[in-house]
Amino acid sequence: MDKKDLSERDICTKYITPALVNAGWDLERQIREEVSFTDGKIIVRKKLVTRGEKKRADYILYYKSNIPIAIIEAKDNKHAVGAGMQQALEYAEILDIPFAFSSNGDSFLEHDRTIKEGIVEREIPLYKFPSPMELWNRYKKAKGFTENEEKIVTQEYYYDQNGKNPRYYQRIAINRTVEAIAKGQNRILLVMATGTGKTYTAFQIIYRLWKSKAKKRILFLADRNILIDQTMANDFKYFGDKMTKITNRKVDKAHEIYLALYQGISGAEEFKNVYKEFSPDFFDLIIIDECHRGSAKEDSAWREILEYFSPATQIGLTATPKETKDVSNIEYFGEPIYTYSLKQGIEDGFLAPYKVIRVLIDVDAYGYRPEKGKKDKYGYEIEDREYNVKDFDKSLVIDNRTALVAKKVSDFLKKNNSRFDKTIFFCVDIEHAERMRQALVNENADLVAENPKYVMRITGDNDEGKAELDNFIDPASKYPVLVTTSKLMTTGVDAQTCKFIVLDTNINSIIEFKQIIGRGTRIREDYGKQYFTIIDFRDVTKLFADPSFDGEPVVIKTPNGDIPTEEEEGEGSGDGSDISNDDICDGYTSDTSPEIIDGGDINDAPVKYYVNDVPVKILNERVYYYDKDGNLITESLTSYTKKNIKNEFKTLDEFLRKWNESDRKEVVLKELENKGVFFEELKEEVGKDLDPFDMICHVAFDMPPLTRRERANNVKKRNYFAKYGEKAREVLEALLDKYADEGIENIENLEILKIPEFNKFGSPLEIVKRFGGKKDYMDAIKELENEIYTA
Repeated sequence: MDKKDLSERDICTKYITPALVNAGWDLERQIREEVSFTDGKIIVRKKLVTRGEKKRADYILYYKSNIPIAIIEAKDNKHAVGAGMQQALEYAEILDIPFAFSSNGDSFLEHDRTIKEGIVEREIPLYKFPSPMELWNRYKKAKGFTENEEKIVTQEYYYDQNGKNPRYYQRIAINRTVEAIAKGQNRILLVMATGTGKTYTAFQIIYRLWKSKAKKRILFLADRNILIDQTMANDFKYFGDKMTKITNRKVDKAHEIYLALYQGISGAEEFKNVYKEFSPDFFDLIIIDECHRGSAKEDSAWREILEYFSPATQIGLTATPKETKDVSNIEYFGEPIYTYSLKQGIEDGFLAPYKVIRVLIDVDAYGYRPEKGKKDKYGYEIEDREYNVKDFDKSLVIDNRTALVAKKVSDFLKKNNSRFDKTIFFCVDIEHAERMRQALVNENADLVAENPKYVMRITGDNDEGKAELDNFIDPASKYPVLVTTSKLMTTGVDAQTCKFIVLDTNINSIIEFKQIIGRGTRIREDYGKQYFTIIDFRDVTKLFADPSFDGEPVVIKTPNGDIPTEEEEGEGSGDGSDISNDDICDGYTSDTSPEIIDGGDINDAPVKYYVNDVPVKILNERVYYYDKDGNLITESLTSYTKKNIKNEFKTLDEFLRKWNESDRKEVVLKELENKGVFFEELKEEVGKDLDPFDMICHVAFDMPPLTRRERANNVKKRNYFAKYGEKAREVLEALLDKYADEGIENIENLEILKIPEFNKFGSPLEIVKRFGGKKDYMDAIKELENEIYTA
């Protein structure tokens, strides 16, 4: 067979793979073909969920199992040797791989990403592909590894019996960290979005450093008991009796891996600072989980622990590095060695995308001012001033507003058959969480009668609620379902099946906002959790527009020394909005104390007025969608679609040309969907069930639309079928009716011939034979499509 006639796969099998094996690459251990390294973005259309295409490399070559060193993109022989290089470089950048190759089966084009000056690309014959050791030596030279450093960075990962492997971004985080520590870096910051496996990443870092004997005694610090317990039971379970948790301020120095709460080893009184029972050089490595919390502050008790153990290598883990005028993770740990963002996690399909429903209540929009001398329901005269949404549930409670929020969400869950979908209500404080619990009980009396744990308050002061936290987190546990909270569940709660997040609290801190959103980003497809919905009653989701929501962390801390200018002084919030519960935690010094102050003690809460005679109503609600770039669509869907399509096709003729030239119309529609065209939602906004073709022509180019049925009837009127024999004509007429009912995508797929409606024509093979074979059948389908879309 002529080489030009071979497929891309044939080129791989006959030319590229043999060249790799001849160069000394082990087919079983070092060569992986067709490697999918993302899961494919989850695309949500109403309740329909599909996956986008996975990113897939033709070849990834490994020096060792945890060290990918080269990527190869293959093309068939009709392409030039370098035709795959741009894609190879894109993937090499994403995957942090130093060498990229492209091949068409004649030779290889190599790109050496370790070279900063000189010849970066060169063409090499098939028989001169570099060996594993040659590429490793070139990489090792570029990195400047010593023999001891090489031993550390080549230490294998831990692979459990279930075959769990790190995802590509975890592998990058692990390898970069291990390399940095091998090179002597002692302060490291890793930024990874909530739900992307920070503790598993930490485990692999610890395991490799521990196994290579680079680090012998390790301390893992967190600020919640549940985080420590989850870590020991899951990701760290390999360490077994080599691991211990410091509890009740008792220190046992016979272990190698230690886990502890910050507040469990320190305190205001000196005798509570049990960490000082260890010498400052006792630990080689300290990992600080959620390091944006206490350890970010220079004057916190938690920072004192880190400074006491300053000889140790310290790694900060966070989804939300804290950068304000007064607090900085970066100043302490340095620039992040790797960042994997929420946006990237959603794009890769590892994190759940989300819808946003914003609900506006009239009293929130217009405010409330009591008439002079008005008393609340307990007889207290209400201070005469204007109250707005920032006051509600903090200094003034409107009972009808609480009831309306509970009713609105409950009705929504009922309408969507989602009453057993786990839901978290974030409230202003503990007292508000309790009132919201009561309101939800009243709205869901039927299910509460079946099980009183259907609705529960889980807050820092409530032992009964906290005892149910594990059940809420457990995907297999049915109860509790609706949970109200204040601060306790904002971080560190791995609620994998949480499908709804209700925001009825005022949030000004972007850090707290990102942590709350993170409660819903985990995916559990086996439990039907592929996306989640945010129901926002206080316009909190305006924070999505904050440039820092998903960007690289930026230091804006005012330096010591010169007085800053007005422009510098204005950076950051400066209004206390970054001061959250986290900053108050230093006062808690024992394991038996609540692990976080959750809105304050009810008895010590500021005075609130309670009114029960203020009527409230919903002004409007709107569902917002996120476009292909992760931006919130705030204009009408019709306007957004028109703009999007016209970015692709300037004129109607340009669109028609693309449409008519396409062998499969489904491909054009898929491209448009991937670029943010919401066909299903457009039907509702336009008010017509149109074919996507007509929807595009109508919305983007103002053409009068035809329904699918009208198009099908026009084909019949033109007597188009007369050119076919009776048996073929029967099939085409049935396909045309199918188009009229369901659309063009179905008739392009051969699978349609297997449905019961076509059984009367015979098997798919017999149906195709009516046209003379598969090619003639597909030609008939293309001609039918042309007839359907004739103006």
